[in-house]
Amino acid sequence: MRILIVEDEVRLAEALSRLVQEEKYQTDMAHDGDEGLHLASSVPYDAIILDRMLPGKSGTEIVKALRAKGISTPVLLLTAMDSIADRVEGLNAGADDYLVKPFAMEELLARIRALVRRPTDFVPDEGLRFGDLELDLTRRVVSCHKTGCEENLSPKEALILEMLIRHAGQVLTRRQLMDSVWGYEADVLEGVLDTYVHHLRKRLQAVGGPAITTLRGVGYTLARD
Repeated sequence: MRILIVEDEVRLAEALSRLVQEEKYQTDMAHDGDEGLHLASSVPYDAIILDRMLPGKSGTEIVKALRAKGISTPVLLLTAMDSIADRVEGLNAGADDYLVKPFAMEELLARIRALVRRPTDFVPDEGLRFGDLELDLTRRVVSCHKTGCEENLSPKEALILEMLIRHAGQVLTRRQLMDSVWGYEADVLEGVLDTYVHHLRKRLQAVGGPAITTLRGVGYTLARD
């Protein structure tokens, strides 16, 4: 299962991520409201841990936007405000549960376990675009509108390309890609990732798409035309 943590206090977000990973969940993190809404809208998470006060969009604004899109991913709202009116406002916005800071980590885990048992009807995007490049997530096919060419991808190639497109404009470290594609608990050598990136580069070249750029010692990003 995969959990999204949206928390602007980086040390708290990292602590929550480690805690949740110990329960065998995969985690993604965002530290502002805009990135949090983007990830929550495009990735099929099993639950979202969402801080109420964030740079950019607030937690309640994110929940309202998700529900308006028909995304019913369970949301646990974290806040330092503990009045009844604040709790009612968060729940009315569409949050499934509410936890006041500071809280016991055991209680947070118990609430997350309860949330992920609830069924959701989230339907992720079927396709992603990056310039003329399009990735069909259902068929695992990458194509280029400029050339009309397309290539079939392996499951791991599709996941790597999905990550690069979703995070266009930023460099993804090797560790970020390995954790997202193989999972945090997987024992994967960096050479395995390099091999998949090598094959993915060939497929993008075959369709006339953008190149995958290596930032030495850091990671990978998609190059703009």
